[in-house]
Amino acid sequence: MEKNNARGFLYLIPAFLFLGAFLIYPLIDVFVYSFEEGYNFASQTYFGVGTYNYSYVLHDPYFLQAVKNTLILVIITVPVSTGLALLLSVALSSIKPLQDLFQTIYFLPYVTNTLAVGLVFMILFKKTAYSDGLVNLLIHAFGGSSVDFIDGPYWAKMFVLCFYTVWVVMPFKILILTSALSSVNPMYYHAARVDGTSRLRIFTKITLPMISPMLFYLVITGFIGAFKAYSDAVALFGVNLNAAGMNTIVGYVYDMLYGNSGGYPSYASAAAILLFIIVLTITCINLLVSKKHVTY
Repeated sequence: MEKNNARGFLYLIPAFLFLGAFLIYPLIDVFVYSFEEGYNFASQTYFGVGTYNYSYVLHDPYFLQAVKNTLILVIITVPVSTGLALLLSVALSSIKPLQDLFQTIYFLPYVTNTLAVGLVFMILFKKTAYSDGLVNLLIHAFGGSSVDFIDGPYWAKMFVLCFYTVWVVMPFKILILTSALSSVNPMYYHAARVDGTSRLRIFTKITLPMISPMLFYLVITGFIGAFKAYSDAVALFGVNLNAAGMNTIVGYVYDMLYGNSGGYPSYASAAAILLFIIVLTITCINLLVSKKHVTY
């Protein structure tokens, strides 16, 4: 038995080395950078150690705006995308003819390049000198006035960003939930129908508990993915997200490193650690909630 354990640890050594080199060491390095005040990449020097970087970041209006945008994105897109994916998955599971075709169609946005999808959304929503965009044409058809969704008011830009994010992430969730629904033992449904149980009660008492692990997985990964959002905003509003007022926390970190305000790795490290703390806290809360509501 001890030989088998030793052999198992030997097999795990490459994975440990990989995680240590590309995950643990960079995390420790960023944590150290976050306390080094005025760190300079070129000279590898700094003039002090303390919490000034965190104080600066927490009082930076660009960072506060990025936190606000990210939280709104998380609060809206995670439940909306998961709920819509669940409804569509249930609908797909109940449609036997052409089921594979529908699943393929719904999965296409996931394998499409993010920037390409962003260009399509810009064509749909952006006002130009020649056209108000297809969405505004539909609004006009119903008697409404045109809205500049890309360069206009904050709520309009946030609506497009949330809509775009839901569109991009929903295919993957549909695929996972459709697979989860197909793995539910049909004997449970047969027994419920024999007892005369309603469809709603079957869904709430059998279907949801049986696929709750997959739902929990999608919620966790959805939160993490939404907190790491950056390319979605760039695809819609360009690289200067601070000017558009649509930056995210990851975008703020990137700007501090390489953007127009680049050259401040200490501030970027502090913002990255704050993002890590936020995501870790949300994940721990979800894990505690799952103990009561997830059926394994």
